[in-house]
Amino acid sequence: MKLTALQLLLWHSALWMVQEATPLGPTSSLPQSFLLKCLEQVRKVQADGTVLQERLCAAHKLCHPEELVLLGHALGIPQAPLSSCSSQALQLTGCLRQLHSGLFLYQGLLQALAGISPDLAPTLDMLQLDITDFAINIWQQMEDVGMAPAVPPTQGTMPTFTSAFQRRAGGTLVASNLQSFLEVAYRALRHFTKP
Repeated sequence: MKLTALQLLLWHSALWMVQEATPLGPTSSLPQSFLLKCLEQVRKVQADGTVLQERLCAAHKLCHPEELVLLGHALGIPQAPLSSCSSQALQLTGCLRQLHSGLFLYQGLLQALAGISPDLAPTLDMLQLDITDFAINIWQQMEDVGMAPAVPPTQGTMPTFTSAFQRRAGGTLVASNLQSFLEVAYRALRHFTKP
C-alpha cells in the first residue's frame, strides 16, 4: 500500500514537472521576425513616452502621476486591460487582440491631448505615429494568421479636457499608463519569442 502511494506520488510529481515545463501558449504560430519587430516597436514607443513624461515634468512640474490619479478618474481616462498578457493567463490570441485594442485606445487618448502645448506637439506627434505603426503591425500579423476579430475595435468615449492644466495632467497620466501597458506587453512578447 505504501509502495503504491509512493509510486502515485512520484508519478504525480513527474506529471507536475512536465506541466510546469510546458509553454504557456502556442508561440510557434508567430514568425520570429514579427516578434522581434514588435519588441523594437515597444522600446521605441517607451522611449517616446519617456520623452513626453520628462518634458511635462520639466516644463509644467507634473512629475508624479500617482498624485494625479484622482483627477484621472474624474476626467475619465481609461486604462487598457492586458489580462490575457499577464504571466498567470498568457494567451496568444487574446494577448495580441488586447495589445492592438490597447494601442488603439492610446491613439485616441493622445489625439484627445492635441493642443497640450506647442513645445510638446512634435513629441506627441512622434508618439502617435509610433503607436499607429505598432498597432498596424499587430493587426496585419493577426490577419495573416487568422486571429483578427471580424470587427475591428472602435474608439470609445475619450476624455475632454476643459483646461490647459487638465490636458497637461492628462498627458502625464496617459504617458504613465502607456508605460505600464508597454512593460506588460514587452514581457509577453519576450515570452512569445522563446522557443
